[in-house]
Amino acid sequence: MRFLVGLSRFVAIVLLLAALGVLALWWMWGRDLPSVTDLDVLEVSGQTRVYDRQDTLVGTLTPSLSSSGGTNRNLLKLGQISPWLQKAVVTSEDRRFYEHHGVDYIGIARGLLKGLLQNDLEGGSSITQQVVKNTLLSDLQAARTAERKFKEAVLAYQLDRNYDKDRILNAYLNIVYWGDGGRDDIVGAGTAARAYFGKSASDLNLAESVYLTTLIPAPNSRYKAFAAYRPLMKDVLSRMVVDGRVTQAEADAAWKTPIYPAGWRIGWNADGTLRSAALENPGRLQENMNALEASLGTGRYAYQYYLQAVEKELLPIIGRKALYGGGKIVTGMSLSAQQAAEQASLNARLPDGATLGTALVSPQNGEVLALVGQKLTGGRPSDWDNAVQARRQVGSSIKPLLYTLALQTGWKQSDTVLDSPLVGTSYQPQNYDGRWTGRYVTMRYALDHSLNLPTVRIAQELGVQNFEAKLRELGLTPPPEAGLSLSIGTLEASPLQMAAAYAPFANGGLYYKPSLVRSVEDARGNRLYTRPNPTPKRVWDEQTAWLGLDMLRGVVDDLTEYQGGLATRAQIEGRQVGGKTGTTNDIKDLWFAGVTPTVAGAVWVGKQEGGALPSWAYSGEIPTPIWQQTVAGALAGQPVQTFKEPDGIAYRVVRQVEMAFRTAQADEEPTARDGSGNSGSSFFRRSRPAQPETVQPAAQTEPTPDPVPVVPEPDPEPAPEFQPVPDVQDIPAEPPADWEEVAPPEALPDAPPADDFSVPAEPEPLPESVPDDPNAAPFINEIPPVN
Repeated sequence: MRFLVGLSRFVAIVLLLAALGVLALWWMWGRDLPSVTDLDVLEVSGQTRVYDRQDTLVGTLTPSLSSSGGTNRNLLKLGQISPWLQKAVVTSEDRRFYEHHGVDYIGIARGLLKGLLQNDLEGGSSITQQVVKNTLLSDLQAARTAERKFKEAVLAYQLDRNYDKDRILNAYLNIVYWGDGGRDDIVGAGTAARAYFGKSASDLNLAESVYLTTLIPAPNSRYKAFAAYRPLMKDVLSRMVVDGRVTQAEADAAWKTPIYPAGWRIGWNADGTLRSAALENPGRLQENMNALEASLGTGRYAYQYYLQAVEKELLPIIGRKALYGGGKIVTGMSLSAQQAAEQASLNARLPDGATLGTALVSPQNGEVLALVGQKLTGGRPSDWDNAVQARRQVGSSIKPLLYTLALQTGWKQSDTVLDSPLVGTSYQPQNYDGRWTGRYVTMRYALDHSLNLPTVRIAQELGVQNFEAKLRELGLTPPPEAGLSLSIGTLEASPLQMAAAYAPFANGGLYYKPSLVRSVEDARGNRLYTRPNPTPKRVWDEQTAWLGLDMLRGVVDDLTEYQGGLATRAQIEGRQVGGKTGTTNDIKDLWFAGVTPTVAGAVWVGKQEGGALPSWAYSGEIPTPIWQQTVAGALAGQPVQTFKEPDGIAYRVVRQVEMAFRTAQADEEPTARDGSGNSGSSFFRRSRPAQPETVQPAAQTEPTPDPVPVVPEPDPEPAPEFQPVPDVQDIPAEPPADWEEVAPPEALPDAPPADDFSVPAEPEPLPESVPDDPNAAPFINEIPPVN
């Protein structure tokens, strides 16, 4: 009797502890579960209409279901899927599917026992759990964690209570990953039937259905080994007979039915055994999917990336059921801009294996005007959106943000910075061609030529932490411990982020967080969502934004292509344009980001999987023309607008280049800087002519500098593992014949280094305190052309 009492107490304690454990798990993980009613999207398809800013219909939102292999937007109803496939999948994947309540505890126990006895971990997940994992918990699907398993079990139970088994099975058959077809993943029963057998899912016979079922656990390897996995088909057929889903006669007939999966040449014996099997053309899977896409038409992929981004923006706001339940969505899309971006992507001539991402935003309110996430080919594009999702190192396109920060702190475009290697630090960046002048060059010149050494010295003097803070204000996320390398492009960003970061140059210094959706109505016309009025954040004062814009316009206009202009191909006839190219180390990423008065945008080009592009791939020749074509198309037919100049701006001609200044600084002497914080007077300048004309000189002349440059302090920043280089499109194919490599200035304290190359021009006068050096020629902007 005492034993029974003790046992009952022990059982009670165990049950109490179990209950407390469940409550604890619920407290940690069960309070923020998504709603299973979101799977109502399976009942609607393409009913929610999407409009652009002019109230023009641009598309409909089609619900999708995702698996580990990709996204399926071609959802089928259960009646459109062969009943043989339904029965085979249930027998193979979850034999107790119609008996359990979402979680098959017997199956889980069997999996655990198999793992203990045979050291073979079996998941034990039911079909219902797999639906939950790949839809409602898709963000957690990669990890086999206690949290995911707990949430799967809770939601699977809820799903089973709210929906009948056929609805759950239908969802599963639409998310199953059936292999890698080549360019596209094979996701869902409809795509699998087309890829493997060239027919619709409703037309699959029992033999074909069983074959597809045997592929599910490992489709890529099993597809390539037909003979090795042929016995699995007999095993599935035998279990279907035991389960009462087919008769023995049906199973025997299916075993003897010849099947010919795409790409295979198979010889059959009358008894169902193989005479021969050879995989001759695995590319046939993709060919079959391409034929399917061609039959459906490619027009349905128009504006795909913008519509995808609309979905991502609205899902956390109104939920899947409301999003796909019908109604009307009004966006900030400019249809002309979107069409121009897609046409530019189609026309883009990229290196083999490269793709792209393009984003345009309105500087007036941050609305996204256009998005293209891949190199378009006319067929079905990948779902991955490089315009929004990708984060790539931005290279020299970050430099205008640093230079404008310097202008904000009181620097002037005419201030000069030492173009010479750093001293006393293990971090040793180089200019694009590995050369340096040992001279003080103006900020304008350094940006026009995308010089690394002056840029790093600017960051050294301003302070990396201050630059990081400014980047955060602009919606960017600096990498931790990047140090001075941040100034030349180790930041990672998407084209949409870079477009938004450049927009303040065009609107007087205001940053708007990008947004796509203006309003949402349900099918009855009830307003579900209205975007709050965009709230800007001031990141530059108006004068600073204008000065930064003036430098950006200089990058586009100061130099001709022959002189080595980095961004001449961004010019749009009759339009004001400013922008900057960017190239990262080993030419992995090519960028152009730029602005006009009404459009800010960025284009990235690179390989999806990463890796170097060919040595001939230059940012001024690949992403820049794509940007130009996109923006020119977006502006076509619109009135010409100009940038709005604020009060308090004056102009002076410095070294044959017209530069903008704050009026109070216009006649101040330029300051020479070397990154150490020490500075001094540099040279004089001429006043602006009484009736100035647009300055675009044949040669942008730099004067002979002070022959005794200041030696910078040691750099406290650690040397990063990765050192990007700036734009390489202006690298001469061969150095000039009169080139001489010169030693650092600290090695030649008594004389300035020789010029690298020059053309006849009248140099600016030297400071009165420095005697003329008759051997020093003027340093100019002209760089030998690449081509």
